[in-house]
This record gives sequence, C-alpha cells and structure tokens, in this order.
Amino acid sequence: MKKGNKENIDNKNTDSKSKTTTSSRGVVNIRKLRGKLPPSVNKNRNIIIYSFIAIAFLFAMYGFSLTGNTTSKSVPISILVNDIKSGDFSKVTVVGNDVTGYYKKSQGTYTTEDATISSGTNIVTLFSTNGINVSGNNPTIYLEDAVNYHLSSILSILLTVMLIVGLFIFFRQMNKGGAGVFSFGESKARILFGKRQDVTFASVAGADEAKKELEEVVEFLRNPKKFISMGARIPRGVLLSGPPGTGKTLLAKAVSGEAGVRFFSVSGSEFEEMLVGAGASRVRDLFMKARKIAPSLIFIDEIDAIGRKRGTVLNSGHTEQTLNQILVEMDGFDSTTNVIVIAATNRPDVLDPALLRPGRFDRLVTLNYPDTKGRIEILKVHSKNKPLDNDVNFDALAKRTAGFTGADLENMLNEGAIIAAMANRKTITDADLEEAAVKVTMGSARNSYVSDEEKKTIAYHEAGHAVVSKFLPNSDPVHKIEIKPRGSAGGVTIYLPQKDSQLETKSRFLTSLIHMLGGYASEKLVFGEVTNGASNDIEKATSLARSMVMRYGMSDVLGPVKYGNKSDFDDTVGLYGESSKAYSGKTGYKIDEEVQKLVTFAFEKAYSILSDARNKLDRVAEELLKNEVLTHDEFEKLMNE
Repeated sequence: MKKGNKENIDNKNTDSKSKTTTSSRGVVNIRKLRGKLPPSVNKNRNIIIYSFIAIAFLFAMYGFSLTGNTTSKSVPISILVNDIKSGDFSKVTVVGNDVTGYYKKSQGTYTTEDATISSGTNIVTLFSTNGINVSGNNPTIYLEDAVNYHLSSILSILLTVMLIVGLFIFFRQMNKGGAGVFSFGESKARILFGKRQDVTFASVAGADEAKKELEEVVEFLRNPKKFISMGARIPRGVLLSGPPGTGKTLLAKAVSGEAGVRFFSVSGSEFEEMLVGAGASRVRDLFMKARKIAPSLIFIDEIDAIGRKRGTVLNSGHTEQTLNQILVEMDGFDSTTNVIVIAATNRPDVLDPALLRPGRFDRLVTLNYPDTKGRIEILKVHSKNKPLDNDVNFDALAKRTAGFTGADLENMLNEGAIIAAMANRKTITDADLEEAAVKVTMGSARNSYVSDEEKKTIAYHEAGHAVVSKFLPNSDPVHKIEIKPRGSAGGVTIYLPQKDSQLETKSRFLTSLIHMLGGYASEKLVFGEVTNGASNDIEKATSLARSMVMRYGMSDVLGPVKYGNKSDFDDTVGLYGESSKAYSGKTGYKIDEEVQKLVTFAFEKAYSILSDARNKLDRVAEELLKNEVLTHDEFEKLMNE
C-alpha cells in the first residue's frame, strides 16, 4: 500500500476519549482528528473560540447602542440655538464643533431625528454668547470628547467584523467530520493506520480452525489478482460467531495485521441516531471511505444491533433503513473491489436471512470455548510480559479453567499479577493464579461476619457436594473446597475436569444432577431442614433436568421430541426471541412430571450416599470449619482414612 493513502483520507477529527499519536500505527477516529494536538488542548481551544464569539457579540451590541439608528438633517446654527433656548430638544450632544440635537416628540419621548451642524467657531463660546448654559449643571447639553467618541465608533465597527469572523469559525467547526450536528451522517468508524498492525495471527491462540479459514481472506487482500485470474470470487463478508470473549474482535484485527491493510472498526450501535436516516448515511460514508483506500477491511462488531430480522423489532423503521443500506453497499462490491467486511455476533440466529445469503456474509466462522490445548496456548500468549514463578504449571492451570474463554484467561492472569503485586512479591505464584481463577468466577472473598451456626451449615453443604462426587462413577475429582463467602455464595466446591468433551451422555447429566443436590441433601440429613443457601443449586438442577426432557430427548415417557422454543431454555432471549409455547397443556403437565422425577431421583440418590458415608461427611465438614479451605490432596486423605 502506498504511503500517500494516509494523507488522502479526509479524517480531521479524533475521538476525544482516545489519544492522538504521530505514529503511523495509531488508532485514529475519522470523526475527530484535529492534527497532533492532545484532546485537552483541543478542548481548551474550543473554549477560547466560543468565549471570543460571545465577547465579540456583546461588544458589537454595545457599539450599536452607541451609534444608534438615526437620520439627520442640517439646519442653520441660529435655528439650532433658538430651538435649544425654546426647550424643543430633549438632549443636545456637543462633540468638538459638531452639535446634534434630539427633538422631543409630542408624546414627550425622544425622536430619532437630529440636527447636525459644523462651524469654525467654538461652539461652547457661541452657546455662552447666546445665553445658553453649557456647564455641567445643564442636564440637556452633553459635552463629548471627540477622540473618545470616534474611537468608540471605530471599535464598534471592528467588533462587528470580529463577530462575523467568529460566527464563520463556529459554523466551520460545527461542520467538521462528525464534530457536530451538521455532520451526523458521517461514519464514526475508527481506522488503524499503517502497513502492518501489532496484532497478527500469532497474537490469537486457541482458534486454529478459525485462523485457517481466514487465511484465504488474508491472501486475497495481499494478492487479489491471483484469485481474479482464476475466476474465483473471495467471500465479500465473513461472519464471526461465538460466545463473548472468544476472540472475535482480536481475530478481525489479526486479519488486518496479517494482510497489512487499513482496518475500519465500528460497532453496530454506532450507526444508530435519533435522526432518521443517519444510520444509512453513516453506512454509505463508511463504505465510500473504505473503497477510497482499498485494500481495506471493515469490521462491524455486534452486528445484531442493526441486522435483526426485519419485521421483528417494534419501531424499527430507521434500523431497517440502516440494514437495507448495508445490503445495498455489499451488493455494490464488484469482483475487483478489494474491500472485505467482517462482522461479529453471539446471536447469529436473530440475523436477517438477506445478510447471510451468498454475496454478502456468505462465510460463517464459529469460535467456541477453547479446549485444554487452546487454553494452554492462550495462557502462554498472555503471560509473555508477566514474571511467573517456577511452580506455575500451564497444563494443570488449563485443566482447572475448563469453560474459560480467552478473555477470562487474560483477566485471570491480570488478576494474578495484581494479587502478587499487592503482596509485594517479585513473581506470580501458582497460588496467586488459583486465587485469581476463583475470583474471576465467584468474586472476591468477603470479610462479612458469619455466625458459627451459619458457618456450620455452609461447611456441611459444601462437604455434601464433595463427598457425593467421590462415590459417583464418571465424576470429576474435587479440586478445592472453600467456605469463605464470595459474591452471593457462602462457599464453593470446585471440580477438576479430566477431559474436554463435546458430547454428554444421560448418565453424565444424572451425575451432575446428583452433584448439584448434594448440598441440599446434606442440610436435610444433618439439620433436618434446608436453608435458602441451596436455591442456586436447585435452580441449576431444575434447568438441566428440563433441558434433558425438552431438548435432548432423554425422557422415556416423552421420547426423542424437542418441546418448546429457544426462549424456554435461554434467559437471554427477550422481546425479540420466540416466546410462544410449542406444546399443549397436556404435554406441559407431562414435562413437569418428568422434570420432577429426575430432580427427585437425584436428591434421593445424594441423600442415600451421604447417609451411608455420614462419618466421612462429618470429618470433611469439621476440617472445613477449622481451616476454611481444603485442597484436592487434603480431601482425598480425609476420604481414605
């Protein structure tokens, strides 16, 4: 790419929240680039400009009041003298040898007509000779200094000119690339300048399949003629789909970095505006700028904000306008247009079908939670600049962070560094990362007071979870038990998955149900009654049992049939998701019966296990009351005694 492309873009404003830089790799906002001044200087400059305009306006108004809006006629001085002596004037102004008299109206108010006359004779002397008192005691006659009077007139003219210039500057500022209401139609996309960005595929770990699919896009951006000569058409749009934190934005930046092209980044919500048509205008502006500096890459994050199925959103006229404009712009790409659009969403099911047809977003790249190998790679990438202790084992750390996304792992390492720094250590230990992992998922430990009775209940509850798992087949081993209050939980039992599994059997689900209700069963067995501390366990168990019956076909009574819609299982589906029941009331009654059978079976099984192993349950609970924390080795030792 030619270096001159950077100067050819009409980007004069930078986002006030971002720092402007002279580096060729800086992130610059197309809307608000203001040279090389820091945002504070730009802000102060605006204050000075607006203050100048206000002062000029006030002084101009004052100058107008000095000059007035009058018409004059010349009369002989004898008539002027007689009118003064007759009291026909309300005011007489004497400036040097110029006399201006303001006649009274019949109503007694001042007239705007005046009589002006000049004479070589000293006016003051002439008035005195004719018996007119010109001393300070005469309220009718005003003596003005000629120099000051004319200076005030000149000042009024100058300030009027300043006001005009100030208003010109004001409207010019308002009309600059997105800085004000006159440019609401311009794109708010941020663009990364430079031939190669710092983020490349080497910066993205745990997404090997996704990187492999996007290598074709990178090669097309680098060498489009290679594909065009073969009659091939590269996908115009790539949709990245996956849970939050799996690296969709990072992967899009990596494509730009690998190809060495300009990278436009914008969120779907940034197209929206209160003004109708603003979103469509911003889409046109964004694609126009991308074509001007092609090859380039447009990244639209959270595209579901503007790409939902048409007709499913209330008051969606302007949103559909924006969506229609995106469809038109992507259709406008010809085979030689070296611009590719990458969009990201975690809700591909709500997108309009027109977005997903061939010729638009015709390639779907799915990013899932990283497996153990992927988590190890992610940990290595994000720990490069962190001093780790020799006891840190990435293999063990990856196993006990099953279900973590790349963002979660990066956050865990950062929290571990903070914990080590607060303890004044020079390196990050395995214990720091262990605490950080629990902190990321459960929150920080609370120092709130817990009575002895409540603490005993919590200890038996967590011991119930752990002891039950020891006697179940296909159960993951206990990694850690803790009865320190964290977040809204009084304690936590952490299991260590032995392998990553994409498929779960009915027996594994039943094992999970029994785990979940182990704490509830322990409270019932030891204290004869239960507390509200088991509410979260009951909620999770009920949700899992309902999914087994309605989604996975694991009910012998109802068979392999899917009942209900997505909203029956997914709490994130709101107004725009499916909400109607897809089964009859009779079927709903059977569903409730089957769910209740599964949950009841899990509770009875957990209760039976704990009844037979009551001595082990008591031993684990007593140890928790002493130390508050039990590791895997300590728990195994207690269970084997």
